[in-house]
Amino acid sequence: MDKKNPDNDAYDALQKIKQAEQKAREIIREAQEKTSPRIIQDAHEEAEKVRIHFIEEARKKAEKTKKEIIEKAKKEKERIEKESDKKIADLRKQAQSRMSEAVEKTRKRLDESLKKEGF
Repeated sequence: MDKKNPDNDAYDALQKIKQAEQKAREIIREAQEKTSPRIIQDAHEEAEKVRIHFIEEARKKAEKTKKEIIEKAKKEKERIEKESDKKIADLRKQAQSRMSEAVEKTRKRLDESLKKEGF
Protein backbone atom coordinates (compact mmCIF):
# COMPACT_ATOMS: atom_id res chain seq x y z
CA MET A 1 0.00 0.00 0.00
CA ASP A 2 2.99 2.27 0.09
CA LYS A 3 2.73 2.56 -3.59
CA LYS A 4 1.33 5.78 -4.71
CA ASN A 5 -1.75 5.50 -6.75
CA PRO A 6 -1.53 7.80 -9.76
CA ASP A 7 -5.28 8.34 -9.60
CA ASN A 8 -4.97 9.31 -5.98
CA ASP A 9 -2.18 11.77 -6.78
CA ALA A 10 -4.23 13.33 -9.55
CA TYR A 11 -7.25 13.56 -7.25
CA ASP A 12 -5.17 15.15 -4.48
CA ALA A 13 -3.67 17.62 -6.96
CA LEU A 14 -7.13 18.47 -8.27
CA GLN A 15 -8.38 19.04 -4.73
CA LYS A 16 -5.41 21.27 -3.94
CA ILE A 17 -6.08 23.25 -7.13
CA LYS A 18 -9.73 23.66 -6.16
CA GLN A 19 -8.74 24.76 -2.67
CA ALA A 20 -6.20 27.21 -4.08
CA GLU A 21 -8.81 28.60 -6.49
CA GLN A 22 -11.33 28.97 -3.65
CA LYS A 23 -8.73 30.69 -1.49
CA ALA A 24 -7.81 32.98 -4.41
CA ARG A 25 -11.51 33.86 -4.89
CA GLU A 26 -11.81 34.66 -1.18
CA ILE A 27 -8.69 36.81 -1.29
CA ILE A 28 -10.01 38.65 -4.36
CA ARG A 29 -13.45 39.16 -2.77
CA GLU A 30 -11.89 40.38 0.48
CA ALA A 31 -9.57 42.71 -1.41
CA GLN A 32 -12.49 44.11 -3.39
CA GLU A 33 -14.55 44.63 -0.24
CA LYS A 34 -11.71 46.38 1.56
CA THR A 35 -10.11 48.10 -1.40
CA SER A 36 -13.21 49.56 -3.05
CA PRO A 37 -14.23 51.67 -0.05
CA ARG A 38 -10.63 52.78 0.40
CA ILE A 39 -10.39 53.76 -3.28
CA ILE A 40 -13.68 55.64 -2.98
CA GLN A 41 -12.46 57.35 0.21
CA ASP A 42 -9.17 58.28 -1.48
CA ALA A 43 -11.10 59.65 -4.46
CA HIS A 44 -13.30 61.75 -2.17
CA GLU A 45 -10.25 63.08 -0.34
CA GLU A 46 -8.51 63.91 -3.60
CA ALA A 47 -11.65 65.57 -4.96
CA GLU A 48 -11.87 67.69 -1.79
CA LYS A 49 -8.23 68.74 -2.18
CA VAL A 50 -8.86 69.71 -5.79
CA ARG A 51 -12.03 71.59 -4.82
CA ILE A 52 -10.20 73.50 -2.08
CA HIS A 53 -7.36 74.29 -4.48
CA PHE A 54 -9.74 75.71 -7.09
CA ILE A 55 -11.66 77.69 -4.47
CA GLU A 56 -8.40 79.22 -3.26
CA GLU A 57 -7.36 80.04 -6.82
CA ALA A 58 -10.75 81.63 -7.50
CA ARG A 59 -10.53 83.59 -4.24
CA LYS A 60 -7.06 84.88 -5.13
CA LYS A 61 -8.18 85.82 -8.63
CA ALA A 62 -11.26 87.59 -7.26
CA GLU A 63 -9.15 89.50 -4.74
CA LYS A 64 -6.72 90.55 -7.46
CA THR A 65 -9.58 91.68 -9.70
CA LYS A 66 -11.15 93.56 -6.78
CA LYS A 67 -7.88 95.39 -6.08
CA GLU A 68 -7.50 96.26 -9.77
CA ILE A 69 -11.06 97.63 -9.91
CA ILE A 70 -10.54 99.67 -6.73
CA GLU A 71 -7.27 101.08 -8.04
CA LYS A 72 -8.89 101.97 -11.37
CA ALA A 73 -11.79 103.63 -9.54
CA LYS A 74 -9.37 105.65 -7.37
CA LYS A 75 -7.50 106.87 -10.45
CA GLU A 76 -10.78 107.77 -12.17
CA LYS A 77 -11.93 109.62 -9.03
CA GLU A 78 -8.66 111.59 -8.91
CA ARG A 79 -8.98 112.44 -12.61
CA ILE A 80 -12.56 113.62 -12.15
CA GLU A 81 -11.60 115.67 -9.07
CA LYS A 82 -8.77 117.37 -10.97
CA GLU A 83 -11.05 118.06 -13.90
CA SER A 84 -13.76 119.41 -11.58
CA ASP A 85 -11.27 121.60 -9.72
CA LYS A 86 -10.08 123.02 -13.04
CA LYS A 87 -13.66 123.73 -14.17
CA ILE A 88 -14.46 125.36 -10.83
CA ALA A 89 -11.34 127.54 -11.10
CA ASP A 90 -12.31 128.53 -14.67
CA LEU A 91 -15.86 129.37 -13.56
CA ARG A 92 -14.51 131.46 -10.68
CA LYS A 93 -12.28 133.39 -13.09
CA GLN A 94 -15.20 133.99 -15.42
CA ALA A 95 -17.45 135.00 -12.52
CA GLN A 96 -14.79 137.33 -11.15
CA SER A 97 -14.27 138.89 -14.56
CA ARG A 98 -18.00 139.31 -15.14
CA MET A 99 -18.50 140.60 -11.62
CA SER A 100 -15.85 143.24 -12.22
CA GLU A 101 -17.49 144.18 -15.51
CA ALA A 102 -20.92 144.32 -13.86
CA VAL A 103 -19.61 146.50 -11.02
CA GLU A 104 -17.94 148.81 -13.53
CA LYS A 105 -21.13 149.10 -15.63
CA THR A 106 -23.21 149.74 -12.52
CA ARG A 107 -20.75 152.40 -11.34
CA LYS A 108 -20.88 154.13 -14.73
CA ARG A 109 -24.71 154.12 -14.72
CA LEU A 110 -24.75 155.53 -11.22
CA ASP A 111 -22.30 158.24 -12.23
CA GLU A 112 -24.45 159.09 -15.24
CA SER A 113 -27.59 159.10 -13.11
CA LEU A 114 -25.98 161.28 -10.50
CA LYS A 115 -24.70 163.70 -13.18
CA LYS A 116 -28.17 163.93 -14.66
CA GLU A 117 -29.55 164.64 -11.22
CA GLY A 118 -26.95 167.28 -10.74
CA PHE A 119 -24.75 165.72 -8.23
